[in-house]
Order: sequence, then C-alpha cells, then structure tokens
Amino acid sequence: MANSRRQFLSYAAAATVAAQVPKRPNIVFLMPDQHRAQSVGCLGNAEVKTPHIDAFSRQGLTIPNTFANTPVCCPARAILLTGQYCHRNGMVANDLRLNEDGPSIAKALAAAGYRTGFVGKWHLDGGPRMPGFVPPGPRRQGYQFWAANQCSHQHFNNTIFRDTPDPIHLDRFEADAYADYGIEFLKAAKAADQPFYLTVQWGPPHDPYKAPPEYRQQYDPAKLTMRPNWQAKPGVPGPEQIAEYYGMVTAIDDSTGKILRALDDLGLADNTIVLYSSDHGDMLGSQGERLKRKPWEESIRVPGFLRWPGKIAPGSSTPAFFTHVDFAPTLLGLAGVRVPAAMQGKDLSRDLLAGKGTGPREAFFQIFGPYAGDGTAAGWRGIRTDRYIYARYADKPWVLYDLQTDPYQMTNLVGQRKQIEASLDRRLHKKMAEVGDSWSNNWTAPLEDEGRLYKTKTFRSPQEYLASVKESA
Repeated sequence: MANSRRQFLSYAAAATVAAQVPKRPNIVFLMPDQHRAQSVGCLGNAEVKTPHIDAFSRQGLTIPNTFANTPVCCPARAILLTGQYCHRNGMVANDLRLNEDGPSIAKALAAAGYRTGFVGKWHLDGGPRMPGFVPPGPRRQGYQFWAANQCSHQHFNNTIFRDTPDPIHLDRFEADAYADYGIEFLKAAKAADQPFYLTVQWGPPHDPYKAPPEYRQQYDPAKLTMRPNWQAKPGVPGPEQIAEYYGMVTAIDDSTGKILRALDDLGLADNTIVLYSSDHGDMLGSQGERLKRKPWEESIRVPGFLRWPGKIAPGSSTPAFFTHVDFAPTLLGLAGVRVPAAMQGKDLSRDLLAGKGTGPREAFFQIFGPYAGDGTAAGWRGIRTDRYIYARYADKPWVLYDLQTDPYQMTNLVGQRKQIEASLDRRLHKKMAEVGDSWSNNWTAPLEDEGRLYKTKTFRSPQEYLASVKESA
C-alpha cells in the first residue's frame, strides 16, 4: 500500500511539473519569392492591395529594417535555412546543392520534437531545375512533410512532388494550391498534437510577371505611380509589368489570409509564431535596373512581420535590423530550442519580444559574381546603417548614399564624403573579417546564363563550381 501511495505521489508530482512546463510554440514561416518591402500596403505603398498582410501586421510586430544579406534566390534560401553566410554554407550562386552536413533550422526543430513541413519552391538541391523531385532523406535538410519542387516559375502550370518521383500537376495559380498543401500539414499537425514548424515558400511574385486575370484587373497601369527613382530603359519593367507584379502580390496576400484563417479555425493561432518575409526584393525599374543582386533598397529590403499572441504586443514596431542570417537562430530562440553552434546569425528573440529598439543597427551584404544575366558587374560587399548604405567591389568603392536626405538613393556620394566613406569602408572590412569572408571568395569569369552550367552536372561545393566556371569561360 505504501509503495502504491509513493508511486501515485510520484506520478502526481511528475504531472504537476509537466503542467508547469510551457508547451513549445508552433512556427509558421510564410515566404513569397521576390516580394520587396516597397510593395506592401502597410509599409507605405497606397496602390498595392495587401489587406490580409496589413491586418496581420497590426496583430504583431512590424520590423521595417528587414534585409536580405545576399539578395538572390538560392543564396538567400540557404542563409535562411542554415543561419550561415554564403561563403560558409557554400551557396554562393544559384543552382548549387546545399551541403547536407551543415546546420538547418528544420533539423534543429525536428531533433527537439517538432513536426516539420516544407511547401513550395525549394531551390537548394542543385542540378536541373525541372522536373524538380527531391527524394526523402538528407537532401531535404530535416523536413518531414513535403509538397515541393526544386524550382519552377511556371506559376500557372506548375508541378510538385511528394515522397515519390510521380509528378503532381497543379491546375491553378500555384499560390492558392500551395496554401492548400500548407493547410493539409496544419490539419495533420493538429491531430498529431505535437509542436510543428511549417514554411510555405511561394514562387510568385517572381518574374515572369503574370497574375491571374481576377487579380490583374485590379490594377490599371496608366494609374500606377512610379517610384521617384524609376527609369524607363529597354528591358526593365514598366507600368504594365508592375501591374502584373502587384496582381501576384495581391494573390499571395489572399493565400496568406487563407493560411491565417486555417490557424484560427483549427484553434492553433494562439500558440503559433508566424513570420512573413521574402528571400529578396525586385528593382522593377528603379535605378533603371531589373531583378536583384543590387545594393539598392528595392533589392535588399524585404517585408518583416512577426506575430505571437500574448508574447508580442499588437501593432508594435522596432527599428532593430533583422537580416536573413538571424532568422533561424531567432526562431529557435523564440521556441526555446538550442541554436546550433555552427550558425553565424544572432538570436534576436529577446530584442524582438522587447520591441523597444534594442538589437543590431547594421546589415552586412555579400554578392558573388559577376552575373551578366541581371547586370551584376562583379562581386560586391556592402554595409547599411540607419543612415547610410555603402557598397564596394574588391578593387574600388561603388555606391554611398545618405538615406536620411536621399531615401530613393538618387545621388551617389562616393568620392564626395571621404571621411564617411573611409569610416564605412573600415566598418565593412571589419565585418568581413568577423564572419570569415574575403575577396578571394569571388569568381572572375563572366556568366551569361547560370542555367547552362547545371544541365548535366550537379555541383557539390563552391570550389567545384568555381572550377567549372573558369573552365567554361
């Protein structure tokens, strides 16, 4: 009898302790491709329609200073997954295969008991972009649930894969289809009653600029206001393309709303951290430029919204700088999961929860190159502070802008403010040294088309890739 009573008391004590241990929060990371911060209603664009994102921003924290450290698809995605800069994780260009032995937010969360799910555009497996099957196992970097392809910008005629190489054709605009696969994951996670991490990574609004008709008709190109730094040049997007881009953004907004409603309907919203951001921006004709890989705001600045009911004050904002390399450590920190030592980013969870301006106030950028496909003349490095953005090539400074007096970056001050330029140059090289970067990480051969290098071969390391670039030049 005494033993039975002791056992009962032991079980009761264990149950009491378990009840006192807070349940780990769920995490949802929503990430469209190439959605710049300048194309969100609540971030100052009165013409683009993003009602669900705008409402979402009022429910949590807005982080206006959210930046892509390497604003191009594969490198940005590798940084987001690994918490490492590209020279460390090896993804220095598009279409490489990410090292399977490195750190991963999905691996860390799975090891902590999370159910992990990936939906959408993967673009981390190297080789040909299509058909895009990524087999179960290490190449999925810790993700268990899978509804994705390697890479395709066929937004109306896309194909995805689950756990077999049998293609699944999407018979509608992919944004809506991906939202449904995300909801499928959420329903299964609800039934499993374990913490979960889901990321939905849409292809739109990445070019080609073509929105579903019901969204495109919401925008009249003749009535759109071009940014003051927009320049009409051959080959760069104009009002017609921007109207299509806005249509895709609004479609993504609807899909975002669909997932957020599912969280509410399933009773999961209160214990779920939701982050909305993007891998990089889009110049869309600003500075007379197209696409990304540039040090201008339209390329490097991305949306940043974070919601956690009961933990983050609704309608709050922070001037702290939140860059891609910090995403994985910060989400792990919010979940109470140990950050792998190999991650280079900072856990900013306490800073963002405080929401009072604590946290980093600079961002570091690195682009490897050149890449002639979007006019990237050479590899460059840059640093942005509250007031200035400075970028340089290995052999010379490139741009310096005073964002306080010149927010649209229309007057390049290189050579005109030598003391400021010298100070930022020292700061930039100090940062490069801190993270282990150097100019020797750049390649020098011109690349007309990255895709030509990957039709028959998958490169498993930047060294192998760089050697092939030199051979093909």
